[in-house]
Amino acid sequence: MNDVDDDATADLPPSLKLLRGMVLALTGVMIVGFIVLVALFVTRFGTAPPPLPETVTLPDGEVARAVTLGSDWIAVVTDSDAILIFDRASGTLRQRVEIE
Repeated sequence: MNDVDDDATADLPPSLKLLRGMVLALTGVMIVGFIVLVALFVTRFGTAPPPLPETVTLPDGEVARAVTLGSDWIAVVTDSDAILIFDRASGTLRQRVEIE
C-alpha cells in the first residue's frame, strides 16, 4: 500500500479499523462462496439423463429430461416435449400430456 492509504487508516478509530477488516473478510468469504456455488452448479448439472425407477419403461424413441416423484405417480418429461405420468406401483402409463 502507499503512504496515503497508511495515513488514512492511521487516523481511523480502532472500531472503524475493525469494521474495515470485517468488511474485507466478508467480501473475501462472499467471493469464495460464489466461486464454490458456480463450481457446484457446473459439476452437478451434467448432461446425463436422470435415472428412472426400475418400474418405469419409456415408450420407444423417448428420452427422459426430468423425473418427478409424487405420492403414487411418477412424471417424466421427455425430449419430445411430453409429460408422461406413470403409476408408481405398477409402472403403467396413466396419462400423456403434450406440451405445445
